Amino acid sequence: MSPLPDGSRQGLWSRLWIAPVLAAMLLAGGFALFAGLSRAQPERPLRPTDGIAVLTGGPQRVEAGLRLLQEGEGRWLIISGVGRDAPLDQLMRHAGLDPQATEIETRITVGRQATSTRGNGAEVAEWVQARQIASLRVVTAAFHMPRALLELRRTLPGVELVPHPVQASGARPGLLMREYGKLVGAMLGLSALKPEKPPS
Repeated sequence: MSPLPDGSRQGLWSRLWIAPVLAAMLLAGGFALFAGLSRAQPERPLRPTDGIAVLTGGPQRVEAGLRLLQEGEGRWLIISGVGRDAPLDQLMRHAGLDPQATEIETRITVGRQATSTRGNGAEVAEWVQARQIASLRVVTAAFHMPRALLELRRTLPGVELVPHPVQASGARPGLLMREYGKLVGAMLGLSALKPEKPPS
């Protein structure tokens, strides 16, 4: 470091402010992009996939997955992260389907082990590998989709993932900020440090 005219060596220290400013700009730009993705819509027209994976945790997700299966947009469906007190027939009735009047029940798997997005990735991966699924439509909230795809790509590197976002009307700013923080943490690998909770 070259000395200043007065003999001091403060030139480097005077430029250290650039690093946090650049980091803040990067985070702000990333959040702006993320906020735009939180309003994403499913592709049209839909292309059928081998399987459909619903990641639970909010409204419209299970209903959308069940209807996609009924409409022939996939051969198999897994609903990942379902609570112990939610039987399949109850989920189907909530979606407006009669379990007795449809044949799709035999093609549905209710996953009850996952309690986090990382857990969803592991649960869905085991199901996909058992059925040799090559393409998978992922159903979750639009604001949750980036993190869901990140975790699923880690466990399913050879599977084509097709996003099918729901709840795209726009999440609350506070929720978006929290989810963005979780996404950044997952990108840094921090989600692997948090132990999976046992299913309730």
